[in-house]
Amino acid sequence: MTTPDRPRHPLLRLLAYARKHRGTAALAGTYSVLNKLFDLAPPLLIGAAIDVVVSTQDSVLAGWGVTDVSTQIWLLAIATFAIWGLESVFEYAFAIAWRSLAQTVQHELRLDAYQHVQQLELAYFEDRSTGGLMTVLGDDINQLERFLDDGANQIIQLVTTIAVVGALFVAAVPSLAPLAIAPTPIVVLGSLWFQKRLAPRYARVRERTSDLAAGLANKLGGIATIKAFVAERAEARQLEADSLAYLDANTRAIRLSSAFTPLIRMFIVLGFAATLVYGAELAIAGELNVGLYSVLVFMTQRLLWPLTRLGTILDQYQRAMASTRRVLDLLDTTPEIVDGPHALVRADVRGHVRFEDVAFSYRTGPPVLAGLDVDIAPGSTVAFVGPTGSGKSTLIKLLLRLYDVSDGTVRLDGHDVRTVARTDLRRAIGLVSQDVFLFHGTVRENIAYGRPDADMAAIERAARLAEAHGFIEQLADGYDTVVGERGQKLSGGQRQRVSLARAILVDPPVLVLDEATSAVDNDTEAAIQRSLVHVAQGRTTIIIAHRLSTVVSATRTYVIEQGRITEAGDHETLLDHNGTYAGLWRVQTGENAA
Repeated sequence: MTTPDRPRHPLLRLLAYARKHRGTAALAGTYSVLNKLFDLAPPLLIGAAIDVVVSTQDSVLAGWGVTDVSTQIWLLAIATFAIWGLESVFEYAFAIAWRSLAQTVQHELRLDAYQHVQQLELAYFEDRSTGGLMTVLGDDINQLERFLDDGANQIIQLVTTIAVVGALFVAAVPSLAPLAIAPTPIVVLGSLWFQKRLAPRYARVRERTSDLAAGLANKLGGIATIKAFVAERAEARQLEADSLAYLDANTRAIRLSSAFTPLIRMFIVLGFAATLVYGAELAIAGELNVGLYSVLVFMTQRLLWPLTRLGTILDQYQRAMASTRRVLDLLDTTPEIVDGPHALVRADVRGHVRFEDVAFSYRTGPPVLAGLDVDIAPGSTVAFVGPTGSGKSTLIKLLLRLYDVSDGTVRLDGHDVRTVARTDLRRAIGLVSQDVFLFHGTVRENIAYGRPDADMAAIERAARLAEAHGFIEQLADGYDTVVGERGQKLSGGQRQRVSLARAILVDPPVLVLDEATSAVDNDTEAAIQRSLVHVAQGRTTIIIAHRLSTVVSATRTYVIEQGRITEAGDHETLLDHNGTYAGLWRVQTGENAA
């Protein structure tokens, strides 16, 4: 969803976004204009030199009081050095200014976009691929940087050329001006026509770029599965299809943009030929100074020939605007889950969690939770068990406000979680998930992820409580061992214990284990259970589990079926009840093996 009061054209939206850099952009534009003014001066010097050679003491310079021909030539030589020097100075100045602006805007835009993405709710990512978002944050922003680096300067210099040379023609030879300038409106109108037709083509190019990046990210992330199922050929064919779609979209855009320069050149040569012929007739008839005639011929070339670059400029512009629209659309996406007005002081959190008549359903699909009521006392250890898809993990997502309830209320110490700041809420809750994500870095860095300022003693203590210290010491570089992307150098059980140590280190008032032992072996499960005996003391602990052996020691266990609590009690009470829990226990302990 985008903010409705934003200007819709991507260039206007970009200008609105980068308004704090208007001063820098104005200075860079001034350098571009000055550079072009000095760049246009040499033809005037050539015309003046021809005038001196032809008219000698009757030249224009002689009329300014410099009658000696040799002195006139030397003055022109000195002026040439000065003009070329100033042109070089301002070329350096505009290059530095535009490139610095491009790099600054690129940096700020990428940072703002990423920070904005982090604020979006989890549901936003369900319908979007990681590769597509990476394309927006990477290639699309780079595309804009390339345009600011060069394209903006070219546009300014082209406009300056048209204005200066057009004014010179009108002032010097009004009768010749229409012939020389006549191709300009045709070129401009042609540019607008091409732009209108190029815009949707480059939008499709950006879409295909995202599809291609998303496919590659998906394939590289699942490379082990691809190899295991011998699916290399199928994935290569799919990549070929994505790449061909990108190639086709790009080819369609290139064919149209490439036709621009050859077509425009034919109109440009008409203006140049008109100036050459008609100006020569005026000079032969004595109605036009020979030096001025040479200036006008040179200036016609300076006016019209740069218009052939409009194709390249237009190509850069349309690519940049297509990318700008995608980046700014991302920035304009309004988060559906926002901070509440109240702060939550972590030190004051007791850990009283309550789900009051909670109902929830995802955007698509049936209700996941319906009328669920649970009261978790501070410092207690409770568990939620039940069949897959019953809504156990959804409870934790609602507690963390990764989603908001459809109905009812989730409270922490009496506060509706929707009324407190999300960062305060999440800092009070430590999560150990089934799907452990370790960042590429050392074991120490991953344990200290929630507390980057933690000293080594605190990190080791957390690792010991998680029963991770032993295996960490045996790694090649101990706590400085690099775990690889997603922790791939560690086993599943090792990753799980590092994740537990990470949660322990932040010392949260509420600790949540979401299927933390479902993918580990019996020894690792036993280690985690031993850890919990110590870790759970003095804090509220919520365990989501499929393995009932993990929750035997819980003070109260809730059985969830189809989004509702169907049983509640401690382990022995639930066994005596002989319901769903007892049935699951018999299956998992092998009592129903017969």
